[in-house]
Amino acid sequence: MAIKTFKPFTKSRRFITVLDYSAELTPGKKPEKSLTCGKKSTGGRNNLGRMTTRFRGGGNKRSYRMVDFKRNKFDMDAKVVAIEYDPNRSAFIALISYTDGEKAYILAPAGLTVGQIVRSGATADVKVGNALPLRNIPLGSQIHNVELVPGRGGVLVRSAGQYAILRSKDGEYAQLKMPSGEVRMIHLNCLATLGQVGNLDHMNVSLGKAGKKRYKGFRPHVRGVVQNPVDHPMGGGEGRSSGGGHPVSPWGQLAKGKRTRQPKKTTSKFIVERRRK
Repeated sequence: MAIKTFKPFTKSRRFITVLDYSAELTPGKKPEKSLTCGKKSTGGRNNLGRMTTRFRGGGNKRSYRMVDFKRNKFDMDAKVVAIEYDPNRSAFIALISYTDGEKAYILAPAGLTVGQIVRSGATADVKVGNALPLRNIPLGSQIHNVELVPGRGGVLVRSAGQYAILRSKDGEYAQLKMPSGEVRMIHLNCLATLGQVGNLDHMNVSLGKAGKKRYKGFRPHVRGVVQNPVDHPMGGGEGRSSGGGHPVSPWGQLAKGKRTRQPKKTTSKFIVERRRK
């Protein structure tokens, strides 16, 4: 997909780049009404009205698209009706229509086109867009939308341009190399979709101005060292200061380098290689 640039009529316009959606998305297609619902903006507050996530608020109003991550309608062909934009994720989504008339949204892998037939289940062909159990996928394949628990739905490798590689199968488990570099064991009955997640140029887009970040619902992020001592452990001091200690969060937790994973977590036995060598 091409990236569009603009003539610098304003200072911010010089750096803004956007995706040329006409190259990949279906023109004029509005979201499927039966597969959308309202999405309330929390502004970073919980049910008590207290801020639990800082620097959130505002942003454009969105509708939520109900994406089918389970792909559990087995052994039935589905035709790709449209490729659509989804404001809730970096990847594009594809609207598919099954032979019985039911419609669903799935993550759109790179190379998926309108009119293509996709299928889910152990009998599906090994081609982009089809969802199969790991035991039926050839070694070395690129996959995405990977389940951790059979039948629970895909939770891994769902961002734009990402893919995992099926390295080996041993007993009832397969070894997958994740985009982070981690090698992890996953049960062979877990479903995964073939191919790489689409919208590969998402990472190359430049927002160009602070206001575009506000459209996305992010408020300005204030550094700790420029705050007052009452507001942050690294605040205060005459003039500019580096904080005088290790970087910490406003509540004193080490912010850079400290490992936060529980050392005795039961799922650690499924990690073959860490992403940190």
